[in-house]
Amino acid sequence: MKINTREELEAARLRYKQSLDSQYKQVLICAGTGCVAGGSLDIYAKMQEIMKERGLEFSLVLEKEPHDTVGLKKSGCHGFCEMGPLLRIEPGGLLYIKVKVEDCEEIIDKTIIGNEVIDRLVYKDKDGKAYQKQAEIPFYAKQTRIALEHCGHINAESIKEYIAMGGYSAVAKALFDMTPEQIVDEITESSLRGRGGGGFPTGRKWAQVLRQTEEEKYIVCNGDEGDPGAFMDRSMMEGEPHRMIEGMIIAAIATKAHYGYIYVRAEYPLAVQRLQIAIDMANEAGLLGENILGSGFDFNLHISQGAGAFVCGEGSALTASIEGNRGMPRVKPPRTVEKGLFGKPTVLNNVETFCNVPPIIINGAEWYKTYGPDKNHGTKAFALTGNVMNTGLIEVPMGTTLRDVIYDIGGGVKGGNFKAVQIGGPSGGCLVMNADHDHLDLPLDFDSLKKVGAMIGSGGLVVMNDKSCMVEVARFFMNFTQNESCGKCVPCREGTKRMLELLTDIVEGRGTLEHIDMLEELAETVSATALCGLGKTAASPVISTIKYFRDEYIAHVVDHKCPAGQCKALITLKIDPDICKGCTKCARICPVGAITGEVKKPHVIDPKKCIKCGTCKDNCNFKAISEA
Repeated sequence: MKINTREELEAARLRYKQSLDSQYKQVLICAGTGCVAGGSLDIYAKMQEIMKERGLEFSLVLEKEPHDTVGLKKSGCHGFCEMGPLLRIEPGGLLYIKVKVEDCEEIIDKTIIGNEVIDRLVYKDKDGKAYQKQAEIPFYAKQTRIALEHCGHINAESIKEYIAMGGYSAVAKALFDMTPEQIVDEITESSLRGRGGGGFPTGRKWAQVLRQTEEEKYIVCNGDEGDPGAFMDRSMMEGEPHRMIEGMIIAAIATKAHYGYIYVRAEYPLAVQRLQIAIDMANEAGLLGENILGSGFDFNLHISQGAGAFVCGEGSALTASIEGNRGMPRVKPPRTVEKGLFGKPTVLNNVETFCNVPPIIINGAEWYKTYGPDKNHGTKAFALTGNVMNTGLIEVPMGTTLRDVIYDIGGGVKGGNFKAVQIGGPSGGCLVMNADHDHLDLPLDFDSLKKVGAMIGSGGLVVMNDKSCMVEVARFFMNFTQNESCGKCVPCREGTKRMLELLTDIVEGRGTLEHIDMLEELAETVSATALCGLGKTAASPVISTIKYFRDEYIAHVVDHKCPAGQCKALITLKIDPDICKGCTKCARICPVGAITGEVKKPHVIDPKKCIKCGTCKDNCNFKAISEA
């Protein structure tokens, strides 16, 4: 049904809200990529099958009129990825974790019909304390969700449910109650900064585009998200696509733009699918396209799929890719706000930035500024991964400490003690805790991180324990960056290649002290002379690991030892003759015949033949084999 006026939007909201409230039970099955990979769609299908067998009235989409029924829904990511597949039941916010297809019958009989909680499916902490309600689980309790407000709480493919929750009311307010200048002023006053990495003030960017006299302007959403381990933008596009679209429409109203593009990598097929469904629904409802809500304002939105090039996260490379050209950055100025997509003034923000816009317009800048420290207001979404107990998608107020994130939300470090966090992906740096530096109580915001040589980036947080080799971490990220370099400028194309060669030499035992000096010199040169932001920050993991873990580098090149025991080339396996019983098991399982010896006599390992696979060490019943 097309909504032609603001009044019709409000009437539709009331009607949809009544229909939503008439669902005496809502079963929200996580259908984010992680839970889908874990079989959540099979659970969704099984729930339908059993409900039919039980004669339960259920609806997969919101009814036009209030109707007593069970709402069975595919939601977006709930965030607690470590515990998926997840299933949330309303009212009450009950959360079941690690749900399996065989649990469906019991869930329907005991919880949907019988209102009984199944204890074995609720979350329990390490002390055995059970948490039935999602909001009370420590992972969620310390979060504040603004950008992710509706993700996991509504049907991800329903515009009606989004409208019922207040969706598109910010568009109506921007169209009828505010001028473009007032919208820009509100966003500026809120201190919203770009959540894609650089932290550029959003209001200032919009103001620059509004000032342009060109009639043709564009709004572009960067949904490329190429950082290893990052999945914030993907989850928002999958779980609440209308929130992002609403933010883009408001940006268009504020800058007098009438065309928009969402640039999303083709490796995110579910995000692409949900975005297209949302765009089609919004067009059909009259909230996109021509004459939105009868205001006379037009805005048309399209999806452009990228091929997954990391460099296309950079603005000028991204717009070049949308235009059908090879994704390579260009020299600036002119900036994107002056000559961006198709040479026209362009607003370019990422998914999370646009998701923050509607609540700011509805609640005001002063409300938004109640979160976070000065000049770093609002919240930030992070993908918490690595050696941490609770991996997943989180959102916390700016200024939240790393300690709160890792220990209160993440549940602590897994497999050892805390050593470091790689923040901001390949463009970021390390936050550490050692004898000389302790970053655990450092506030996570743009300015605090900049002071210690790190950056928020798009929001990836990779936690590492004391068994992680920081030289190998630097090599891993440099390998990624070097592979993703577009090759346009010499410093990035050749500099990252040489740095990777040096790091490879070090982890494979060929390094010298001169290698460390050359790494620092190359890092300085590449950072100062590369063409784009991605090249300029390519050396960040190397710079920060040398700064905070120079002793590990020295151990690799002087002692030819890896303190963490991770670099295979620097490992020497040795059999202790005083412990070895001569059982011959190690000799029998060695894949390359590097172990010799007689029965009931100590065996020896030939270091020239040994490939350091560790099979002998792992299988020795007497623990006679160790790393020398």
